[in-house]
Amino acid sequence: MSAVPRSQKPAGRFRRMLDRLSSSQEDLESEELREDSETTGCIRIGDCQDRQIVTVTGTLRTVTLRPRAGVPALEAELFDGSAALDVVWLGRRSIVGIEPGRKLIASGRIAMSRGRRVLFNPKYELRPLGRE
Repeated sequence: MSAVPRSQKPAGRFRRMLDRLSSSQEDLESEELREDSETTGCIRIGDCQDRQIVTVTGTLRTVTLRPRAGVPALEAELFDGSAALDVVWLGRRSIVGIEPGRKLIASGRIAMSRGRRVLFNPKYELRPLGRE
């Protein structure tokens, strides 16, 4: 019997296959998004702090038009497997390519609004559709 607990041992091919088969689809997608965040060199949304300048990546879960103070605002929820972030483009009713299920990279300063992380008018880059 080895002194290293099973959870700390490197997983073999069979163990990884069993873990994938016993995981839910949502868990698998979250793990894939977290790995994608690491490979692109972006910070995980769950690690972002208020007023920090960040570059994050993830998948848009929802996209809605929600006016703020009489001004149109396009809002989207970006999820990277660790946490969600609201991305808001003020003065926009729609943006070509911004749709649920689309992957993107967004850069800007994090703000906290009603306990949620928000990026206002971020610089963004749509990820190619072929990678999805």
